Parts: sequence; structure tokens; C-alpha cells
Amino acid sequence: MTVSSGSAGWYVRRLSAMGPREVGGRVGDAVRRRRWRSALPDCPSVTGARFTAVLPAGALASVPPDAAKRLVAEADRLMAGHAEYFGVRRDDLTDPDWWYDPKTGRRAPWGYAFDVPYRSEEAVGDIKQIWELSRHQYLTVLAAAYAVTGDERYAERVAGHLRLWWAANAPLRGVHWISGIELGIRLLSWVWVRRLLDGWPGAAALFEDNPVARKQIWYHQRWLAAFPSRGSSANNHVIAEAAGQFAAACAFGWFPSSARWRADAMRSLERHLRSNTFGSGLNRELATEYHGLVLELGLAAVAEADAAGVAVPPTVRLVLLRMTDALAAIVDGRLRPPRQGDADDGHGLIVDGAGTDRWASLLATGDAVFGRLDWWPEVTGTDVRTPLLAALVRPYAKTGQGATRPARRPAHFADAGMTILRGPEEIWCRCDGGPHGFLSIAAHAHADALSVEVRHDGVDVLADPGTFCYHGQPEWRQYFRSTLGHNTLQWDGGDQSVSGGPFLWTRHARTRVLVADPSHGPAGGTARWCAEHDGYRGTVHRRRVELTAASRELRVVDEVRGDRGPVRLAFHLGPAISADLTGNRAVLAWTRDGEDRSAVLDLPGELSWRAHRGETHPPLGWYSAGFGRKEPATTLVGTGFADGVSGFTTVLGFRG
Repeated sequence: MTVSSGSAGWYVRRLSAMGPREVGGRVGDAVRRRRWRSALPDCPSVTGARFTAVLPAGALASVPPDAAKRLVAEADRLMAGHAEYFGVRRDDLTDPDWWYDPKTGRRAPWGYAFDVPYRSEEAVGDIKQIWELSRHQYLTVLAAAYAVTGDERYAERVAGHLRLWWAANAPLRGVHWISGIELGIRLLSWVWVRRLLDGWPGAAALFEDNPVARKQIWYHQRWLAAFPSRGSSANNHVIAEAAGQFAAACAFGWFPSSARWRADAMRSLERHLRSNTFGSGLNRELATEYHGLVLELGLAAVAEADAAGVAVPPTVRLVLLRMTDALAAIVDGRLRPPRQGDADDGHGLIVDGAGTDRWASLLATGDAVFGRLDWWPEVTGTDVRTPLLAALVRPYAKTGQGATRPARRPAHFADAGMTILRGPEEIWCRCDGGPHGFLSIAAHAHADALSVEVRHDGVDVLADPGTFCYHGQPEWRQYFRSTLGHNTLQWDGGDQSVSGGPFLWTRHARTRVLVADPSHGPAGGTARWCAEHDGYRGTVHRRRVELTAASRELRVVDEVRGDRGPVRLAFHLGPAISADLTGNRAVLAWTRDGEDRSAVLDLPGELSWRAHRGETHPPLGWYSAGFGRKEPATTLVGTGFADGVSGFTTVLGFRG
């Protein structure tokens, strides 16, 4: 069933996911919005504002030449007006329209921010296309290009676009004043723009000596103080709000409320970093890209605190340390993390050019700030952001100042239900036995219980298809987060968890891990995992996974216990994999670094197998490498019946 996020039924379901405190807070928000419609709070006058949160001497000189070269190439592309957001090319960045969506050709309406129906693509266009440019992360790239080259063309373009944006987006008018995460990330971008332009003669006139800039900065912070994400919405959004608020209150601490905003934002950041993160260090949303986003935001906030000499609670650094160690533990041999849950290409801070590896950059920063452990994977790439953040952040002792860090690479994260099985020749397998998602709405979860994700030397063999979209295309949103859209078993034609809308689940499957033994033991031994879930009422799906090192063989056994019913078992192949399916055997082939590779997938003979590729009615056989992008890929689906005690065995064998 496709559910609109603007229907009356959706609002009822959304309200039922809130607790009394959240309902009360939202009622207060509604009252405040109504009051601000007719009379905005007054921005205080400011005199003698100065910017002191500059980069330390020598920081720019530590930027690796190849990273600087990539940065300048990206900046030159932006200067020529070219960019690509979510698979849509833009050539209008010399003079952008801040409310235009190039994907649909629609333009968001003007008016009081909270009256704009931003969830409606018919009325507004694709809101993420509109919002992305106004995060101003392309301006941080241009400002960074000025910082490493001294070429004032970049600085002048940044200044021109900021002045245009400020003039065109008055406080509380239009789509860019609707969502707190957008305001928080935009504030963080402005802090870094000012920092990176510090050597430019016009920097002070653009920011601290500019009453328009001061007014925008004040209203952004006043908005964030008034309308924080709360309750069932306190996921990565509240981290972005707190990080942006804190960064601005440190770097632009010019206002009577700056000290209070700074203290409140740090309290919020500390509280929500803890609540958003498992003790193992994995993000509770179980959506890997949001793990990266939260880690970036947290590191950026700590950088501002240390630059301003503001105390940071020890728990903040401890959570970021654990998140970094967890990231180092779960990546494959090519430093790619799992493709789990929602992903929307969101970044906390961008100062790098195209081709810079996000995950390598985060691990490099973790090395600089926390110190790498012996088991960490090697990072050979370079980036601009790491030396700049490292120049600001106070080094953290390798021992974690009393924190216990893993002596060996973790492979089972019990609280998150994630287990990584590794075999020879970089065979990597993620097994999903964790909670459905975070908080009552589990906004960024997928119905993927007991799914597996398998790679060989970084190539997706059994792939998680990804996310593709959020708003505007409900059939595609439904497919990419469905049970059939993952490498797991669907019973009786339904999802394991019940969706109440694009970012709302009304019933969550409960999963428990029964066996997690990722160690192969003796040479050539077998790593094992087993889990089950109760998402199908009256029926239990149990899955066993075994990876045998000697034979390079992965065995998956699915058991369905309970009521008789139709089943579909899906295996989604990565876009680089070709498949020749004959009966219940598929021969897989691909190329890696010029070398031909192959595997054989022996599928359960009790089911009838068919290959699907690039189908649209309904969607089946797709892979989304990033938000807004999709490409055909082969999906193998077996159909049949479970009679109450059925077992289905799949064997994936990698050839030499």
C-alpha cells in the first residue's frame, strides 16, 4: 500500500507515534509559528563584532597537493556554473534560482515558510533538489579553493552568492526556512566560509560588518532555539541542528543570546549523540550514510569548541571515538561501509573536490584526532578536510583517555545486530539481525530483517539496492525500502514491518540473533550466523549463514515455521554482475581491475526462479548508487510455498 505523507490518515498515524511530551512541544511550536507569522522577534543590534575562529598558522600548508588539485578542479567547474545533485546536472550556478527544481521544472511558491507544502512535489517540486544548493556547501568548496590558491575570483563569487541569497530569503519566508537540518548545516557552512575567506580583504565586510549577514545568522539561531526536532523526530536532524547552532554560537558569538545558545546546543549535542549511538559505536538509525553524517557533524562541532576554547563534555569525544572505531571495523577491503537503510548523499561539511573518498577521509580524520589502532584498514587517499579539522581539534590520546578500545577488529555488534563475516580474497558479508530502526517512527529504516549483503574485493555481488528517493515518487520509495527489495525472504506478499508513510513505520519486526561466530577458528574453518524475526504474524523466518574459508563458499539456509503461505526469496545482484540463470543455478561473472571473476549461485530447487532486470510495473531489478540515481541490475526471485516447516538452501561459491 502506498501512503501519502500529506493525507489525513498519515497525520493520525504520525500523531500516534508521539508521546505526550512531544505532543505538548509541538503544540507550543504551532503557537509560536502563528505568533511569528505576524510579528517576528527583533534582532538585537550588534557593535564591535569580530571573527577570531581562524585556522592556525600552517594549516593550509599541510593540505596534500593532489587533494588541493582536486579541490581547485571542482571549484573551477562550479565557477563555470556546473554541478550535479542527485543525478540531475545543473548548468545555472553562475546565477542560481534558489527555489527552482531542475528535475521537475517546478519552482517553490513564496510565502510564510510554514505554509509551504514542501512534501508535495506537485506544488513545490523535489524539495531535496531545492534544499541542497542552499546548504551552501558548494560555497565552502569555493572558499576552500580561495584559501589554498589566494585567487580572489573564488572569494568574490562566494560573496556575490551569499549577498544574493540573503536578499532573496528573508527570515521565515519561503522553503529554506522550513527544516531545521537545513538551517543547521547552512550555519556550519557559513562558519567555514568565513574561516576560509579570512585572508581575503572583503571577508569582514561580508560577515561581521554586514548588518544583513548578522541578521541572517541571528534569525537562523533564533529559529533553531525555537523549533528543535523533538521526540520521535530526534534523529540525525537534531544532531545537525545542534552542531550548526553550536558552531555559529562559537564562531559568531556576537549576540546577547550567544552564550546561552552555545550552552544549550552543546547539551543537546551531547545528549543526542549518546541517544543516537549504540554503545558499540554504530548509529542507531542503522542507516550507514547517517552514521557518516552524524560523525562529520560531531567532529565539526568539536573543532569549533576547541577553536573557541569552549569545554566539551568527555562523552562527546568518547562517542565520536567509538563511532570512528566502529566505522573502521565494518568497512570492506576497499573502505566501503555497508549499504544499509536510507541514504541521501547528505554531508556535514564539504571542502573537497570530486573523487575524494568520503569514508577514507573520515578514517584519516579519525587517525589524526584519535589515533589509528593496529587493526584499522590502511588509508592511502588524501583529502583537504582532514588537515583543516586536525589543525583545530585538540588531539585525543590513542588510549582514548581512559576509554577501552577494541584490541582486535570487531565483527559482531550485538546491540546493532550487525555481523560481518570475512573470507579469503576480500570476501565480505554483512548479516542483518538488528532492530528495525530508531525511535517509534524508524524513519530511515528498511524492511530488511535477516538480509545479507555480499562483496568480493569491494564489488557488490549480493547487493543492497539502496534508496533512490524520498518524496514525490511513492511507488519507488516503497520498493527500495520493501522486503522484496532486499536479499531476504518475503512471506504472503507483505513486508516484515508495516509502513505508515515515507518516513513512518507503524509496526516493527523484532529480530533476535541466535548465533554470531564470525571467527573461522582453525585455518579453513567456518564462520556462522543465525537469527530470526517475528514480522510475519503466525510465522517465524529463521536464517542461517555460513562462510567457509577453505572452499570460499557462502551457504544461506532459510526456514519458515508456522502458517502455510506463498513465499518469495530475492537475491539482488550488483550492477557489475552478469548472470546466466538455468533452472535453479546462476553463473555470475564480473571484472575487477581488468581481471575476470566468477561465482556460482545454487538456488533452492523447491522454488521456481526467474531473473528480473529494470522492470517498472511494478519496480523490480534496480540498483541505486546514490540518491536520485538508479540503474538496471539483475534480481533473482524464487517463488513457491512454505508449508510450515519449509527450509530453503542457497549456496554461493566463488571460483578461482
